[in-house]
Amino acid sequence: MAGRQRIIDDDQKLELLRRMEAGETVSKLADEVGISRQRLYEWRDHLRLHGNLKSRRRGRPARTAGVDGTAQLQSAVDVPAPQEKALTKARRRIRELEQKVGQQQLDLDFFREALRHFEEDQRRSSAPGETASSTSSKR
Repeated sequence: MAGRQRIIDDDQKLELLRRMEAGETVSKLADEVGISRQRLYEWRDHLRLHGNLKSRRRGRPARTAGVDGTAQLQSAVDVPAPQEKALTKARRRIRELEQKVGQQQLDLDFFREALRHFEEDQRRSSAPGETASSTSSKR
């Protein structure tokens, strides 16, 4: 990886995202420009949610003049759009369902193995020449 590039303009970001969508490996693209893979995914998600790559400025919110002429701070917290809320809720639900499916798979594996052991025991006890289990004589 060559020297780290600190500032990547929107055109470069879009080109990287196009290449990413075209099937180039994310690791290769990230190494090429000296950024993390996570950054590429963040740009992709931001573009999908907001339709652009303009990010909120970091640091203290800018001061703007209010209707009555007094200076007010811009809202530091943007209210998420209904689509973003729905997407977040859907992702949370997907994560919950994936966890549930994973747990069910573990349960299935456990019971399949237990059933296999039980069936093996049944076959051994009913095989020719084997002594069948009998009731205890100590009643």
